[in-house]
Amino acid sequence: QVQLVESGGGLVQPGGSLRLSCAASGFTYSTYTMNWYRQTPGKERELVASISSVGGTTAYKDSVNGRFTISRDNVKNTLYLQMMSLKPDDTAIYYCNARGWRNDMNYWGKGTLVTVSS
Repeated sequence: QVQLVESGGGLVQPGGSLRLSCAASGFTYSTYTMNWYRQTPGKERELVASISSVGGTTAYKDSVNGRFTISRDNVKNTLYLQMMSLKPDDTAIYYCNARGWRNDMNYWGKGTLVTVSS
């Protein structure tokens, strides 16, 4: 079955760095656009970063552009999010998302918590 398993979250001080990973299985990973979303209590889930199926195109939410880098390994079926210069506003649960060409090709991980605090 389809699985997306995030890891790498944790507590970090402002200005610090974290690298999130998302291990994918159960679908043809290399053909899917992959995304990182995040959500805080009381707010809608928001798109943070996207990467095309072959990794040639990336896009970022304005507030993370220049600080976060999304990448993928289509051999290891793994998605990454390198986060630098973290701010308290980056505190959220981060979710991995796989989006295929059909509406039903839309899969989610269970999330990993990132807390930025001194």
